[in-house]
Amino acid sequence: METTPLNSQKELSVCKDGEDCQENGVLRKAVPAPADKVESGHISNGYSAVPSPSAGDDTQHSVPAATTALVAEVHQEERETWGKKGDFLLSVIGYAVDLGNVWRFPYICYQNGGGAFLIPYTIMAIFGGIPLFYMELVLGQYHRNGCISIWKKICPMFKGIGYAICIITFYIASYYNTIMAWALYYLISSFTNQLPWTSCNNPWNTDNCTNYFSEGNVTWTQDSTSPAEEFYMRHVLQIHQSGGLQAPGGVSWQLTLCIMLIFTIVYFSIWKGVKTSGKVVWVTATSPYIILLILLVRGATLPGAWRGVFFYLKPSWQKLLETGVWVDAAAQIFFSLGPGFGVLLAFASYNKFNNNCYQDALMTSLVNCMTSFISGFVIFTVLGYMAEMRKEDVSEVAKDAGPSLLFITYAEAIANMPASTFFAIIFFLMLITLGLDSTFAGLEGVITAVLDEFPHIWSKRRELLVLGVVVICFFGSLTTLTFGGAYVVKLLEEYATGPAVLTVVLLEAVAVYWFYGIAQFCSDVKEMLGFSPGWFWRVCWVVVSPLFLLFIICSFLMSPPQLRLFQYTYPHWSIVLGYCIGTSSFLCVPTYITYRLIVTPGTLKERIMKGISPETTTEIPHGDIHLNAV
Repeated sequence: METTPLNSQKELSVCKDGEDCQENGVLRKAVPAPADKVESGHISNGYSAVPSPSAGDDTQHSVPAATTALVAEVHQEERETWGKKGDFLLSVIGYAVDLGNVWRFPYICYQNGGGAFLIPYTIMAIFGGIPLFYMELVLGQYHRNGCISIWKKICPMFKGIGYAICIITFYIASYYNTIMAWALYYLISSFTNQLPWTSCNNPWNTDNCTNYFSEGNVTWTQDSTSPAEEFYMRHVLQIHQSGGLQAPGGVSWQLTLCIMLIFTIVYFSIWKGVKTSGKVVWVTATSPYIILLILLVRGATLPGAWRGVFFYLKPSWQKLLETGVWVDAAAQIFFSLGPGFGVLLAFASYNKFNNNCYQDALMTSLVNCMTSFISGFVIFTVLGYMAEMRKEDVSEVAKDAGPSLLFITYAEAIANMPASTFFAIIFFLMLITLGLDSTFAGLEGVITAVLDEFPHIWSKRRELLVLGVVVICFFGSLTTLTFGGAYVVKLLEEYATGPAVLTVVLLEAVAVYWFYGIAQFCSDVKEMLGFSPGWFWRVCWVVVSPLFLLFIICSFLMSPPQLRLFQYTYPHWSIVLGYCIGTSSFLCVPTYITYRLIVTPGTLKERIMKGISPETTTEIPHGDIHLNAV
């Protein structure tokens, strides 16, 4: 879009009382007659106003002294925007729909009452998750900044929240991409006539290896292990060479090469900004749905599939009386939608100012929740088939949780289907694409934050910044690539990121709703969308959402998870280590508040008031110019 310079020599228009006009490149706002009571320097729509400069004696078009002018700024470099609306929607969907939708939701659902679990899940989504999701889209789109610099315009004292989010993202990248490396290793191993986890005749197999599906009578003992389990544990992870967290062993060169390929794909997908990543997600965000549909149809036609579906959805109503079920529902919807990681702020900041982020929030949240629900059918139809083949209950087959559900149970089921190679390839390709979208998003949140906070350093060096971020994430991942890396992944997932991000988002909600003010926040929404949020959203934002987060945090602190992976029980010192890692990110918040109070002049009350008052104004796009909003 071409912009007309404000100092254009085009014919000047006459400014009449009571009308808006543009003179000498300055947008002038109509003001009431002197008889009306208007506070000097302000006008009713909330924009900052300054007196109009004198026109000079030789100017034919005079302006009344009472007229106030909005000073407009022309930006030489406009903020990058999405190429198409679909780029933004697919990026947000790709971020929200990740590996957890495939393995975590189905497992939590059947553990917490099956179909009955959908009641607390829906309630927590409506009153807790979606309002927080909507809030972050509004903040990002209105203020058009990343998670660090946005606090200058909201509540400067809480700027440490932005730094904490960036550190948490690095912790997540340290283990999340390792799971994708496992999936890539499986994908590469799938290009063969016979999948390597179907037999016990491989170098990594032990005498305990027992193939369920071999011909003839098979005796399964307490010490028996399946070929898929040994392939995952002894060949991919090589966890038998580790002595636990205290002795993780060497680094697996195979997984190192896999994760290098993953990070290479990530780099070339996001190095040029949302213009390129917005195109990549048309493949990485849509292909998982095509594959899910193929796997769903295939699973539904397997013998015993109905047993899995029945087990998945069979309601256990008495579970609704257990507090743990509601805690799991709240945690699942929160981590599934993903507010608080800086991603939604970053993505929304590249939207056009008047984009309807309200509809976007509702639509993407619905797609995310429905994907989780459908993924349960994809998983449990296959688990029902496994139970039918093993002549066991589905509960025995479905006892694996987390990555083991995908890399052992589901992989074993696929290996014993007709056309197993094809289904293995598309399944692990789906896992990789699900993970890539979330990695694109997480790193884009950090990159946008750094670019907005330090534009004088990095605005012309985005490619170098992205390379530095990717290299740091790679070296941070090395601990999870050791033979005991699976133990590190579990520790980081449970302790290092979850409690920290929950606390950070709670402080973010308090800062926005209580200090910045719910009235001002709703005014921002009206400025963008043309309507103000109703009472439902206001009540959820001010009361329900903070209580929703506080509920999860308190439940976690009262009953922290007891970590156990395979046959390994985590030592007590590892739990302390996990809390220390999580606290290291959260410490940015009180540290910055203390720093801010020290460097700000004035009395303590004046320092606090300055710390919770917006420091800079937000520029509101108005055609070819930008207006400063108070």
